[in-house]
Amino acid sequence: MKRNDKSPLKFETLSDAHRAFGLPQPKHPLISLINGAPSWSELPQPEHPHVLGFYKISYKPKLGGKLKYGQSYYDFDEGGLLFAAPGQIMGGGENGGAVCSEYTLLIHPDFFLGYPIAKKITQYGFFSYTANETLHLSENEKATIISIFRIMEEELNARIDDFSHDVMISQIELLLTYANRFYKRQFITRKTVNHDLLQNLEDLLTNYFNNEESLNKGIPTVQYLAENLNMSPSYLSDMLRTLTGQSAQQHIHDKLIEKAKEKLSTTTLSVSEVAYALGFEHPQSFSKLFKTKTKLSPLEFRRSFN
Repeated sequence: MKRNDKSPLKFETLSDAHRAFGLPQPKHPLISLINGAPSWSELPQPEHPHVLGFYKISYKPKLGGKLKYGQSYYDFDEGGLLFAAPGQIMGGGENGGAVCSEYTLLIHPDFFLGYPIAKKITQYGFFSYTANETLHLSENEKATIISIFRIMEEELNARIDDFSHDVMISQIELLLTYANRFYKRQFITRKTVNHDLLQNLEDLLTNYFNNEESLNKGIPTVQYLAENLNMSPSYLSDMLRTLTGQSAQQHIHDKLIEKAKEKLSTTTLSVSEVAYALGFEHPQSFSKLFKTKTKLSPLEFRRSFN
């Protein structure tokens, strides 16, 4: 049967990925660190997009080339740190998807079994960011990340003993902690861009309710906001949480309450009609959210104006 050119390959194991990229078999079946400089760009690249069965963390230095990540292309000329989780579609970009990586860390989820990081790693939002949300590193930040990769490389190339697994787990945890820290810095230092995004978010929500789209589409979702702001839901929520202390969902709720107060104080609509106008399927859900946010029921709030 002829293969569908658009169907992605599946890399279930690290060995699958090494084989596809023409690399030697990994020294450990569950973890591999590829030092790609300087020959990575010369390796054969899969023609098809591929789905990972493991975590992937890559540092891309200032090198040209385009990689397809999800549904878009991103130019890595500025370099940065890129994260992908199991199930992420990678590759299939221009020029065969060949983008040089100075270091690429591959980790099968089974490597974390028995360690707290097995659960914690799923809570890092940057594993579901898109490529245009890659972590851009300063020179000092780059030096920190590279130093961790080098410790990992030395450990994996040394004789494996009873402490090897613990050492690698601790270095992965350190790498993720620094990545989390540097992403928070990136949110803060991009004040101009983020200020525009906050304004666009506010305008998007205001127009959504003013145009009564909620009547037909229901309550706006984080996915809806992210798509209209051209970013991933995880990046949007993490950025907002850093800048405002609230997630994207909380921003939606705040706008809902603002519009609800407006309708309750300036119209004669019943509580149920207000709820349906704002996109709620059940008035009880609206009343519960309203009281949680304001400490008053919708009727108590309305009576305060009479």
